[in-house]
Amino acid sequence: MIEFPVLSLMTFLPLLGALFIMTVRGDGEEAARNVRHVALYTSLFTLALAVYTVGRFDETEAGFQFVEYYEWIPSIGVAWHMGIDGISLLFVLLAALLTPVCIVASWESIRVRVHEFMAAFLILETLVIGTFCALDSVLFYVFFEGSLIPMFLIIGIWGGPRRIYASYKFFLYTFLGSVFMLIALIVLFLEKGTTSIPELLDDPVGRDLQMWLWLAFLASFAVKLPMSPVHTWLPDAHVEAPTAGSVFLAGILLKIGGYGFLRFSLPMFPEASQHFMPLVFTLSVFAIIYTSLVALVQKDMKKLIAYSSVAHMGFVTLGIFSASVEGVQGAIFQMLSHGLISGALFLCVGVLYDRLHTRELGAYGGIVNNMPRYATLFMIFMLGSVALPGTSGFVGEFLTLLGAFEVSTLFGTLGATGVILGAAYMLVLYRRVVFGPVTNPEAAKMRDVNDRELVVLVPMALLVLVLGIFPGLVMHRIAPSVELLVSRYEAGIHQSGQDAVAPEVSNAR
Repeated sequence: MIEFPVLSLMTFLPLLGALFIMTVRGDGEEAARNVRHVALYTSLFTLALAVYTVGRFDETEAGFQFVEYYEWIPSIGVAWHMGIDGISLLFVLLAALLTPVCIVASWESIRVRVHEFMAAFLILETLVIGTFCALDSVLFYVFFEGSLIPMFLIIGIWGGPRRIYASYKFFLYTFLGSVFMLIALIVLFLEKGTTSIPELLDDPVGRDLQMWLWLAFLASFAVKLPMSPVHTWLPDAHVEAPTAGSVFLAGILLKIGGYGFLRFSLPMFPEASQHFMPLVFTLSVFAIIYTSLVALVQKDMKKLIAYSSVAHMGFVTLGIFSASVEGVQGAIFQMLSHGLISGALFLCVGVLYDRLHTRELGAYGGIVNNMPRYATLFMIFMLGSVALPGTSGFVGEFLTLLGAFEVSTLFGTLGATGVILGAAYMLVLYRRVVFGPVTNPEAAKMRDVNDRELVVLVPMALLVLVLGIFPGLVMHRIAPSVELLVSRYEAGIHQSGQDAVAPEVSNAR
């Protein structure tokens, strides 16, 4: 038992920090400095609560823990229902970890409307933590949909030259997909009379309805992840977003789509998940191969990393819909690893952009001579992205491919080509930027990473290595919940088989 509602406190603490920031008066440098400190301390307190939750979490328990339940809209049974299991626990920790990283990364680069920028990030943290903790489908939808707004503002106000186009494209794509999820949630409520996610997990709907509801959820989660071919908003959003926006978008917001598949699609609609497995596998390997080839020809570093994110999310969907313990564990590990690695890669691009104000590959070369510390850190994240053994990227990709091979040798083989293609585009990026010929005298004069940048990048590099060497730190915590999810899926498939046989037996008698 816990003495206080730690999940509610962790969810609303950033929101309180954002409200306090908006009361800070003044537009001068002193006010901006105060705002930055408030945002940083708020995010660090939230991170401390997340670490406390991880420490108090019972690794042997498969169900939801730290459960909170308060009536919200009694007339229709909607409640403030919060709780976490092994699947959501580490996503909450990842969100709490990356928020202070984003704040520190923006310490010097954001000079305009600092109050609103920091408040937007804290509100965004509230919404994503709430999404991972929600155990009521309506509450989940409110948090899920609400996360669009602060990111829309972050891209549209502090983004690049085409920020308005990118922000509207991001908003319209994700909002349109979410409309289908809203319709599905209404149908689920009318069918089952409850919005409680645990109750819906224990009482699946009929097969025919599962098909339609699964497609509705796919429309929402596929855009958010994103899956090909509805991924085109992501490169534009990344290119135009400020560095911190790209870090949070790649590190956390994309993971909400994968989390939705794990929380809703696979356990609630097992028959539909099995039926549409070939479709998901086809889209996944298409994303892995196609976006990897597109990444190979990119000249903009941010756009290259954005396309690599789509390819890595293809491994995630391969693992989830393999519906095996290994595949699902690999998908979760891959999302956590990608959150660290892709976020760090965008930070590395941001370091170069702050110095030379361009992201073009041709503008750099030979910076290993004047930026050796940067080259070392960049190398660690690059090797993690290409899934080198000993890094966190290897564990996730290996397990997702193992799950895919258990289902289909063909799709497993096609997915494995992404490992080769990923190594190709990331090695090209690293070679041209770090070891390429010195063609730009300004690049040869750039200073190495400073103390503030080291404080951000070094811990992330250590996490990439530690999780690669000791994956059990994650696996022990997620294993019971993953096994419960897969057993729930298999029970749904088994029950459908019994239901199909029963009428034939009756007729024979």
